[in-house]
Amino acid sequence: QVQLVESGGGLVQAGGSLRLSCAASGTTGTIFRLATMDWYRQAPGKQRELVATITSGSSTNYADSVKGRFTISRDNAKNTVYLQMNSLKPEDTAAYYCRLITRSYSQYWGQGTQVTVSS
Repeated sequence: QVQLVESGGGLVQAGGSLRLSCAASGTTGTIFRLATMDWYRQAPGKQRELVATITSGSSTNYADSVKGRFTISRDNAKNTVYLQMNSLKPEDTAAYYCRLITRSYSQYWGQGTQVTVSS
């Protein structure tokens, strides 16, 4: 059973930076290496939205709201995906979740990490 654990959230002032990590366990390195990894976020009262995606080939895609500010990356040796968040805004405040999608389209979610940006 794949488990994902996010970390790195916290309270930061507007304009600041945070780096989120999502570590996968219970999976072989091959499963992680071939998986697509996403970061989602959900603010109170809002739907969960896709923030960033990185494929097994390290192609990336971002929501328009975070382009130029956030960077997704992966370290297959550590079974970990990262989300570097710069120039944070109060509207970035949300719980952030990572998702792993296997080649057979099984999906696994982490428990989330809270990011709060103060103005």
